[in-house]
Order: sequence, then C-alpha cells, then structure tokens
Amino acid sequence: MALIYLLLFASPQLLLYLYLRERLPLSARRVLTLVFVVFNIPWVIVGVRMFSGSLWGISRVPYLAPWIAWQLLGWIFCALVAVYIVAKAVGRFGGLAVRKLRHAPTAEPPDRPTALSRRQFLVRATYTYAAAGVGLSAYGIWNAERLPSITRRALVFPDLPPVLDGLRIAHVSDVHAGIHMPEEKMAQIVALTNALGADLIVQTGDMIDISQSYIPQYVRAFRDLHAPLGVVTVLGNHDRYTGADAVIRGVRDAGQTFVKNGVHVIEHRGAAIALVGIDDPRNWRADDPQDDDLAEALRVTPPASQAFRVLLAHRPGAFDGAAPRGIPLTLAGHIHGGQFYLPVIGWSPGRLITKYVMGHFHRGASQLYVSRGIGVVGVPLRIFVPPEIALFELRRSG
Repeated sequence: MALIYLLLFASPQLLLYLYLRERLPLSARRVLTLVFVVFNIPWVIVGVRMFSGSLWGISRVPYLAPWIAWQLLGWIFCALVAVYIVAKAVGRFGGLAVRKLRHAPTAEPPDRPTALSRRQFLVRATYTYAAAGVGLSAYGIWNAERLPSITRRALVFPDLPPVLDGLRIAHVSDVHAGIHMPEEKMAQIVALTNALGADLIVQTGDMIDISQSYIPQYVRAFRDLHAPLGVVTVLGNHDRYTGADAVIRGVRDAGQTFVKNGVHVIEHRGAAIALVGIDDPRNWRADDPQDDDLAEALRVTPPASQAFRVLLAHRPGAFDGAAPRGIPLTLAGHIHGGQFYLPVIGWSPGRLITKYVMGHFHRGASQLYVSRGIGVVGVPLRIFVPPEIALFELRRSG
C-alpha cells in the first residue's frame, strides 16, 4: 500500500519527464534525466519513511514538506492537460458532426489560422504549473506561518439560561507544537487569545505534533493562557501519537483542566455549564458519531434541565452522536479546513475525511462549529484556509 501511495504522489513528475524525454534531442535528454533525478531525490527520504512506518517524520526534515506540497501541485498540471485533451476531442468530434449535418466539407481551409497546438499548450501549461507552484507555495507557507485570524460569531440558543446570555467562549484547536510551531509563536498565540477577554477557553485537541520533546515548550507558553472560568482541554489524535499520558501531564502542568469521556461542570451566576469532553476514537472511521464515548461521558453529566451542555470533541463526526442526544453545542477541530480550499468550487481535501470540514453547522436545535485550527500537519501550507481562533458569544433567543 505504501508503494502505491508513493507512485501516485510521484506520478505527475514521472509523466512530465517521459513526455519531455520523447520530444527532446539526445543531448538534452541527458540533462533532463540529470535534473529529474536530482530534483526527485527527496522522494527517497519519503519512501524510506513510508516503508518504515514513520511517514509523519517528514516534518522533521526542514524544507521537505514544502517541496512535497509543490510536487503535489503536479496533479493540477495533469488535470489541466486532461481537461485540454477532453475539450479538444469534444470540439473536434462536435465540429465534424455539425459539418456532416450541414453537408459541409470536413477539410479546413488552407489559409485558416491554426488553433493552439498541443505542443504549445503543454509548454505553456508547464510554465503555468511551475509559476503556480511557486506562487501558491509561497502564499501557503506565509498563510500557515502567520498568526491566526479571529472569527467572532454569536451562537443563539432558545434554551440558554438567561444568566448565560452574553457568555464568551474562546475556541482554540490544533496548535501542533512542533517544528512548524515554535515556542515564540505559541506565546504570541496565547497573548492573542488572552486579549480576547473570553470568560472561558476550550481546546479541542492536537496540542502536540508527534514528539514529546515539544511538550515543555507548549507548557511554558500555554501556562500563561487564562480565563475567569478556566481553560478546558480534550485530546486529539496527534496527542495520542505523541503519548497520551505525557500530553495529559503537560496540559495539567500548564494549568488546564483535562476531560476524557467525562464532564467538567462550571457554575456561573447561579447557572451550570457542563463541558462534556470525549476522547479521540481509537478505532477511527469517517464521521464516527462516537456513541460509546458519548454514552460514557453523559452518564456522569447533569441533565439538560440542570446544566447547559457543550461537547468538546476533536473530530467533528461526534456531532452525529451529539445532535440526536440534544446537546446544544459541539466544538471540534481536526481537519484544519483541509489546509487547501478552492473558493469558487467550494471544495477541500477535508471532504475526503468528513462532511464537516470547517465552519458553522446546524441540525435541529443543535449546533456545531469546526475550527480551521492553528497549526499544520506534515505539509506547512494553508492555501485559502487561514488559521483561526474562534470567539463565540452565547445568546438567548426571544
């Protein structure tokens, strides 16, 4: 399976090489082969890591992840070529059909200007691909490296206790402390979050990116994160990859309240807020409603008549289990908005994982917000998906 993935990722470069090789003179072929081999040496590193079962380790090699991201844009080039070939074929056969219907000759007039040739198209497409790769990669790296934007949103609930009207919750997710999230940047994120003046701060997992060596940096930066009603945190899948026990100790050393398949109840102005926290599922499937985890957590959770319930889950699929149970609000992360988004089409690779890629969703009286997150995974790019911290103001309708 690893070999199949590797071939799929590298295939655009190989196809481009084979195409150019057949159309260049012998002397130029040697240069092309040398450039191709040298340029694709990083795939050897990726291949070794794939077969050793440590693919996530690619992020430990500086500049390798941006290189892979640029390579993956080769699929855009292949898509352009495919669209061109299909359009050319449709146009040619369509023209023949129209001429036959009109009993017109099929031959083109000799003095008619020729359309853009296939060779010209491929040359221009190659240059466009290279330029787009450089431009999008530069933008994506900048977008990933910058501080998160602030998303401000009022969430309206008919059954919100009147004394909780106006309560502000800051939602932080997917920090991914690691090679792409140094301690200095985490300190800036903490300062930015504190400046929002939220009553409560919640974190929905993936604090650490794979290596336990980053936990002390996270603790030093995030021990300054504070809110009057505290900071409440659940684990994500990368926290489990790092080592759940070590991450939990780090979270608590940073002064946060950790919840796992349980509840943390906060009293505020005489009303109760039940922060239900569930663990990241170990037997993962797409949009897992996590029924078992929810059932375990809700057994110790006050009923809806006694507390306003907020579910904290790393994966947004838990909303499919929360909505039927009448939980008013679910906060999640995990997807990073796919880290790549096509604004006009409205599509993201995150759609391959979940129907809840990012943003605000409703189902009956239940609401879900999926954070775009702060950090990145593997490839340090965010193309049209800026990092975010969300600030919610709870409002009572009517």
